[in-house]
Amino acid sequence: MSMEIDTTKAHPARVYDVFLGGTDNYPADREAAAAALAANPRGYLDVRHNRDFMRRAVTELAERDGIRQFLDVGTGLPTAENVHQIAQRIHPESRVVYVDNDPVVLAHARELLSGHAEGRTAYLDAGFEEPARILERAAETLDLNRPVALFLVAVLHFIEDEVAYPVVRELVDALPPGSRVVLSHLTLDLNAANMRAVQETYTARGFSFVLRSKGEVERFFAESGLEVVEPGVVPVHRWRPDGAAPAEIGDVTDADINVYAGVGRKG
Repeated sequence: MSMEIDTTKAHPARVYDVFLGGTDNYPADREAAAAALAANPRGYLDVRHNRDFMRRAVTELAERDGIRQFLDVGTGLPTAENVHQIAQRIHPESRVVYVDNDPVVLAHARELLSGHAEGRTAYLDAGFEEPARILERAAETLDLNRPVALFLVAVLHFIEDEVAYPVVRELVDALPPGSRVVLSHLTLDLNAANMRAVQETYTARGFSFVLRSKGEVERFFAESGLEVVEPGVVPVHRWRPDGAAPAEIGDVTDADINVYAGVGRKG
């Protein structure tokens, strides 16, 4: 695939990097982030709480459920801490496959591959709309006959319905019983006026940006035959808080957050 980077257009992975305080972004990405913040001044909390949800989910699945294989689709740019760092600290033999299609992420893939010597990490250059390719290449690192945690964190709101729901089903169908799906998604439910304004800033820049309701997020689990584990699909900061969130994201109310999060189990 082409490694050419179009720096004139914002990319979701790089806009996310801006919100996390990263430096692997371009003026177009910073402009998009600034416009989103003008529409929703506390929007950075969504990104940071979303990242902390990922940390909690990896920790829970590794420590409590014994999951040792992770497939992270829509990885984004490396930032502390990544899935493999968390998982391999708990189980050094853990295997992690990252999937993204941004050339900037690909350029930083070596950082994503610096995992524990006892485990394995891999990076796939593939788009979300290529589930067969993702599964074929992931099987070079993961044993798809053993449980896998599929991470779809802050990626599905960039995918239209006609692709999003079928692809999630196809990915889940290929995973064995005992697998998990970790999902987070932006919504209009909690702060509609500001999020409509954010949506306008992104669609004006050519992004697909689909803000789904709680029911529409739950549909990803239901249509894939997944049992949603407690506490269900909830605002992201309410998913099994452990008191270890970074201090800078602070206390929030539901009015500050526009992200649903949940974890499903395949029976």
